[in-house]
This record gives sequence, structure tokens and C-alpha cells, in this order.
Amino acid sequence: MKIETLYEHFINSSGICTDTRKITSNCLFFALKGDSFDGNSFTEQALEKGASKVVIDNIKFHRNTGETILCDDSLSLLQKLAKYHRTVLGIPIIALTGSNGKTTTKELINAVLSQHFKTTATLGNLNNHIGVPLTLLSMTSETEIGIVEMGANHLKEIETLCEIAMPDYGYITNFGKAHLEGFGSLEGVIKGKSELYKHLNDHHKLAFVNGNDPKQIEVSAKLKRYTFGTDLHDCYIQLKDASEMVKVEYDGQTIQSNLIGLYNFHNIAAAIAMGSYFKVPSEKIKKAIENYVPTNNRSQLIKKGKHTIILDAYNANPTSMMAALENFKQASGQNKVLFLGDMFEVGTTVAQEHEAIVRFLSENNFRKAYLIGDHFFNTKTQAPFIQKFKTFEDFKHVFKNETLSENTLLIKASRGMALERILDLL
Repeated sequence: MKIETLYEHFINSSGICTDTRKITSNCLFFALKGDSFDGNSFTEQALEKGASKVVIDNIKFHRNTGETILCDDSLSLLQKLAKYHRTVLGIPIIALTGSNGKTTTKELINAVLSQHFKTTATLGNLNNHIGVPLTLLSMTSETEIGIVEMGANHLKEIETLCEIAMPDYGYITNFGKAHLEGFGSLEGVIKGKSELYKHLNDHHKLAFVNGNDPKQIEVSAKLKRYTFGTDLHDCYIQLKDASEMVKVEYDGQTIQSNLIGLYNFHNIAAAIAMGSYFKVPSEKIKKAIENYVPTNNRSQLIKKGKHTIILDAYNANPTSMMAALENFKQASGQNKVLFLGDMFEVGTTVAQEHEAIVRFLSENNFRKAYLIGDHFFNTKTQAPFIQKFKTFEDFKHVFKNETLSENTLLIKASRGMALERILDLL
């Protein structure tokens, strides 16, 4: 089937669906394959639930009545359809990637730009080879600016996503020790994330660049770019305070955010810079930043009883973990207690990176640190305030007998550790 014909089916449908649990009437269902399932086997179910047509790549499920569209690869066709739709819309697309802070930054950018434009942004962290096409296909003729988050854990992935989304603007939050299993090293991370810069350069597009990040300035040197930061850049943003909630100054206005940590200054600054570039009035930028409240275990500040809790348990890697610890060390508050869980996808340096975290803890005066997971359990330390547990159940068994008075707490770990469960124990 020609892409133009498929596009007609898409335009006349209620939208794209890839999960039969979320079928909507008259949707176009794409049968995708996963590690433990084959979407083709849900063809009948999708049609029974109201899908107008089902795109399949297994002839065994093909119907001659016109309800199925047989192709060589359903995922590949989904990506081609998304690229075609993006071309038809012809709207500005902002792509962002990076090791840390992608989703928070994307949400801040969307908050700022949506004050002045009709925007469509990546939902949650649907930022991979399936999520990016679905984000593009969720854009409509009313969308004025698209904001696409791109995640990657190996080389050439960002390159592929750029070929689908064809961004006009790009932003890399940072280069950090994330997904080292796939990238192999920090140098691999830099090369992989910089595929966005290469795409922008090849197509004569614009990069937004954090002027306070020397590596970003270096790697983007040959690009057409719009810089921002605390020095003399295209967009000047001053950091006023980060001891608790980040406070900045822009265009003569003080902006009080609901985000904790110095690392969030750069996320806020990126959103302000894009607002400035797209001529969003400064009072609307201020409103957007001040009204944004983080959710989903990302840099949340929670009051529970007498405790002040920094919940940052959505994910962790060596770079983000150390940034969180440095911020926690400098933050106000007494009786600082840490709950740290293992960092995943670190690759061959996993033992070394966990040892580095424990060494940092040992050299600083925290009241108590609870370390949970196999990797932390195998570290070496003599610090009396550090307790190590192999599993969450082991920790839970001991912690139920602990008594914590008024404390400032940090909870940080990779997603698989699900350390937000600690909230129920306090």
C-alpha cells in the first residue's frame, strides 16, 4: 500500500492505537511485536473492539475483506506514516535529548510555549522508536509547535529518531554517565546524543545550547545556535537561589519555581530561553514556570509528618545521583538522611560507580544513609552511619523498628528499585 493511501486511512480514523486495552472506536491499530508478545495475534480483538483497520505484518492474520493492511514490517510503516504526517503538517518541531532531565525540561518547555501557542508534546517519557512516531501522529492541524523528547541507549538511535521527526530545533540537556551498557563509555554517550547536533547541522537548523556547559559549547561550536545562561549569551538568565526551590531572574522579573536542586536551574533556563526565542511575553514565561509542579517521583518536595522529603526516585545514573547528593549536601535542613537504591544499566563500571557514591557519602557528614540493592550491598565502607541491604525486603524488615525524628530525607534510585515505597514506611 502506498503511504498516501495509508495516510488517507489515518486522516479518516480517530487516531493511532498499538494496545488493544486502549482501543477507541474507528482507530487505526498497528500490530507491533514485543519481547513477549506479537501484536498480530490481537487482530481479531482489535477489530471487535472498534478498530477501523489493523496494520499487520503476518499474512496468517490477513483478511480479504479490507479490514487488515498487510505490510512487511508494522513498526517501520508506523515510522514512515509519522514522518509523512510530520511533512504534511510542516510545523516547527523541537527535539530534545540528553542523559538527565529530559522529561522535566520537556514539560517546562511545553508549559512556557503553550502559554502563547497551541503545542503538542511527548506524553510522559514515550521517547523511543515507538513513542516518537506516536507523538508525531498525535499532532493535528491545530498544533503550532511540536515538542519531541528523544531517548536513546545506544548509538544511531537518535539519528534514526531525527530522520523520523526531522526537527527544526534541538536541545541536549547534558552528557552524563547514563546507559553505559549500551553506549560503552561517556565518550559513547557524547557521540550518541550529538547525533541530534549532526542532524541539525546537516539540515541547517538551530540548536539551543546551555552556555554554562563547556562541553555543550565545544561540541556545538560549528552549529547555528542560540545560547543561554548566566553569562553574556543570547538569553541572559540569573540564578538567584537554589538552596531549596530554584529561584531565577529573567528580563527584570524574579521567577520562583517549584523545583529543587541546582541541576534544575539549567532545565528552567532552557525553557525560558525557548520562550524568549519564540517571543513568549516574559510575564507568561514567569506564570508558566511558577505554575509547574513536578510529579511522578521527579524532584518532588513532600512534607510528611515532621519530615521534609526530596523524592527523586524516577531514575538514576552516576551523574544524576552525584548531582542529587551534591545538592542535598548544600541544601538547608537538619538531620539529613539518605535512602539510595542501585543504579542500573551502568555497564562494566557498575562496581566502580557505586563505590564512588559510597566514598562520597563516607567523606560527608550525613546523619544516616540506607543503601539498598545488590550493587550497593557489595561496596566497602567503614562509615558507621551507612547501612547496606541486599533487598528492599531486608531493608523494610529492619527499618520498621527504626524511629526517625524530624529529618530532611532524600530518596534516589533507578526506576527498577521503586524506592517511592519508602513513603509508606515513614
